[in-house]
Amino acid sequence: MQIYWTKINKIIEETPEVKTYLLDCPEGYTWEEGSHIHLALEGFNAGDKPNRSLIRHMSISTLPHENSIGITTRIREQCSEFKSILRNMEIGQEVAVFKTHSNVPLKREDKNVYLLSSGVGLATFRPLVLDYFERADNVNHIHSLNIDSSRDFLFTNIFESVPDKEFTSQFVDNRKDYYEEVKNLADDKDGLFYVVGSDEFLVQNIEVLREQGIKPEQIMLDKHEQSRPEFLNF
Repeated sequence: MQIYWTKINKIIEETPEVKTYLLDCPEGYTWEEGSHIHLALEGFNAGDKPNRSLIRHMSISTLPHENSIGITTRIREQCSEFKSILRNMEIGQEVAVFKTHSNVPLKREDKNVYLLSSGVGLATFRPLVLDYFERADNVNHIHSLNIDSSRDFLFTNIFESVPDKEFTSQFVDNRKDYYEEVKNLADDKDGLFYVVGSDEFLVQNIEVLREQGIKPEQIMLDKHEQSRPEFLNF
């Protein structure tokens, strides 16, 4: 397994609690939309065994042609050791990245695609939408639905409806409106539904979608193939 040490080249304060860290892209390093990466902080491999508290599984919120690996994360006042270290890091400091994999690439099957996310989960979908804007082949329409109770909605410059490009976007701030809208979207019995958020969020969305007659194979999760049955087998 190759570990790349790379520098932070920019820190963007997206909202009061959410930051995007842009990392230099190691030479030859590439990924596809919907990818995640292991991000590790200094000292994670100093002992006999990796210090797992200094490693996190993060979605990449950029595409390779943007020339930076983007990591978007929410850092609350009370947070983990990992996030409190990350919060205090500055441009020019190094982090390690390794093991990139995509569970949710954009499927081009001549269907409508629905992107369902909670809070900062929207970051996983940013590259999918940018990829779609660049090349809309074999995707009929994309609709994004994001719930964020903070009302500090993310990436609003990208996630705004563009009817000419067959892209629509909605932000809601409460569960009632969110799940009502999921039910409405599930009227499309042939659509593809991507869900990103906490495990609890996934379970609730899957339950609503399945009740509306959406089949497991139409539901895409940001989970390794082997853990999909845990969520889709009920």
